[in-house]
Amino acid sequence: MIAKYKEPAMRLVFLFCACISILAVVLICIFLFVQGFPAMANIGPFKFLFGSTWDPDASKFGILPMIIGSIYVTAGAILFGVPIGLLCATFLAKFCPQPLYRILKPAINLLAGIPSVVYGFFGLVVIVPAMRQFFGGSGKSVLTASLMLGIMILPTIINVSESAIRAVPQSYYEGSLALGATHERSVFHVCLPAAKSGIMAGIILGVGRAMGEALAVSMIAGNQPVIPESIFAGVRTLTANIVLEMGYAEGLHKEALIATAVVLFIFILIINVSFSLAKKKKG
Repeated sequence: MIAKYKEPAMRLVFLFCACISILAVVLICIFLFVQGFPAMANIGPFKFLFGSTWDPDASKFGILPMIIGSIYVTAGAILFGVPIGLLCATFLAKFCPQPLYRILKPAINLLAGIPSVVYGFFGLVVIVPAMRQFFGGSGKSVLTASLMLGIMILPTIINVSESAIRAVPQSYYEGSLALGATHERSVFHVCLPAAKSGIMAGIILGVGRAMGEALAVSMIAGNQPVIPESIFAGVRTLTANIVLEMGYAEGLHKEALIATAVVLFIFILIINVSFSLAKKKKG
């Protein structure tokens, strides 16, 4: 009798959990848009999005420098993190000896569990002085933040991509070998293309992590609310701008920071949709 109702009951539990997740997203969206859009209307959408001056004391709330800074830093993180993460996932799935795998896999999982503040402190103590020594300046720059974020997104890309590569049927690989292809050619020309959907999902998650990171970036990026002239210049991202000023912001200043969160949310949404469309087009 109990077994008869167990499956329907669990379906209801799963449905309830899914609804809770959807409700949480909806409530966050409502809060952001209700609080953010009036500030945009008050400041002026064009002045807010394309203004190059962020000076709350003078009631100037232009977030263009932060938008460009977020794009630069995220693009740099992708350039650093995606190739290394994908190659590492391929090595773990198809080339890594089992004794070495037992060491590397826990190390990668541990890398995923390190708090953002520890990454930021590592960047502040190790990467920033190295950048200062090699390239001059303060060491806090777009390049430094990109390198740090590239390291931070590695566990996400590696774990998701490895799972996707391992999910490819073994018959694909064996069929390629039977046709005369080498092990390397079979992996890179058969297994990886077959796993592109899962790999793309890992990249999307990594980009979302890079775009949404605040604490580590605020510690090593320089926090200068100006458009960076080079990759060695200081920069402030959208997330860092919110974290640095939300604690003491009031009135229109606070509303402008919430509006900044709306812009960040829309950016991440656009990135996810763009990747999904590109994936479907290639498929």
